[in-house]
Amino acid sequence: MTQNNIAINTDYGDWDCCPDAGERARLLQSPNVDTELKGSLPQAATSTIGAIFIVVNAALGAGLLNFPAAFSIAGGVVAGVALQMCMLVFIISGLVILAYCSQASNERTYQEVVWTVCGKTAGIVCEVAISVYTFGTCIAFLIIIGDQQEKLIAAFMKDGVGFGSSHWYTDRKFTISATAFLLILPLSIPKEISFQKYASSLSVIGTWYVTLVIIIKYIWPDEEMAPREIPSSPSSWIAVFNAMPTICFGFQCHVSSVPVFNCMKTPDVKTWGGVVTAAMIIALFVYTGTGVCGFLTFGAAVNQDVLMSYPSSDIAVAFARTFIIVSVLTSYPILLFCGRAVLEGLWLRYKGETVEEDVVCERRRRLLQTLTWFVLTLVLALFIPDIGKVISIIGGLAACFIFVFPGLCLIEAKLSEIQETKSRSWWTLVIYGVFMVTLGTFIFGQTTANAIFVDLMD
Repeated sequence: MTQNNIAINTDYGDWDCCPDAGERARLLQSPNVDTELKGSLPQAATSTIGAIFIVVNAALGAGLLNFPAAFSIAGGVVAGVALQMCMLVFIISGLVILAYCSQASNERTYQEVVWTVCGKTAGIVCEVAISVYTFGTCIAFLIIIGDQQEKLIAAFMKDGVGFGSSHWYTDRKFTISATAFLLILPLSIPKEISFQKYASSLSVIGTWYVTLVIIIKYIWPDEEMAPREIPSSPSSWIAVFNAMPTICFGFQCHVSSVPVFNCMKTPDVKTWGGVVTAAMIIALFVYTGTGVCGFLTFGAAVNQDVLMSYPSSDIAVAFARTFIIVSVLTSYPILLFCGRAVLEGLWLRYKGETVEEDVVCERRRRLLQTLTWFVLTLVLALFIPDIGKVISIIGGLAACFIFVFPGLCLIEAKLSEIQETKSRSWWTLVIYGVFMVTLGTFIFGQTTANAIFVDLMD
């Protein structure tokens, strides 16, 4: 896309790229975490290779645990791979569109790009969506902790079923609550989270280790892991769409991509296109390897969290579970930080105040926001033990970040160009933007309705 006489407002918003955006993007399914005032800190420069690494790590995360189940829902390996390949076109184009609009609007975060390019209403909806998405992901992380702890406790207690019903201290609700209060809450209260960048790197290692274990276990399976029925075709066309939330949740790195683009040494849209294409191809191989191998290992009987399908006594899988627990323990506070920052921005805009003017009440409000967020996510995680139900909701919301908002930004950016005659490429991009918005709205509506009326009503 070429930039011609853009008439988009180029005033700076409230938030900017932080010098450690690269480190902060290394987290599981997290949106942008940069909330420093513009101009307060120097911009860091990230190389092209570094940008690829950051985008890959921002895309890869706990979502890979659900890909084998997504392949089962989609109707087998062929349907699952084909669905990913089709969606990859829109995922990559959405990332390029966001970079184009970021450069045109001179904004450096996802929500500010949407706010400036699409207007106040779309900006508010985007910020609310980010808050809901991070809130739902925090719930999913707590469920993952409970799932993995159950299996680890069963291994320690020498029982393949688990002792949750025998001892109060091994009960799932107690272990999740104890872990949350002792480890997650203290990490969630601080105003800044830059101290977690080293722990986030450990999360990346854990993610790759889990993928490796799933592939090895497929190549050299244990006798008790013989697959049952292996679907070879989807049961219906709707079943294919039911697999989309997991894929959207897995590949959603769009919110964190905008600050990464602006922190590159040469933030050029063409270069960025190569970066995200390479990054998404790498992510595709990882997710496909995990999805195919996990699905073929267990067939239609695969659990929504694939690690739950493996026996508790497996040592290699036990290490994978430990890695995942560490990953979500360090990622939950970052996601809470993201959601809290967006809510804080909405509040300050509503009050018409700046950060400096409201600094006196900031600490008290931050503590209230953190405790409220923490308690609500914990309670919901305790009473919604199936991670698939959470993913089906927030996965549909992830489709908005991949399709709807980038599509709206493309439409508004092209409509804002001052041109006497509209070229064929101009009309092509506008039509493509309309198609992205329509497709994203359909995915969001269909998956959300299915989650509400099928999953949550069961």
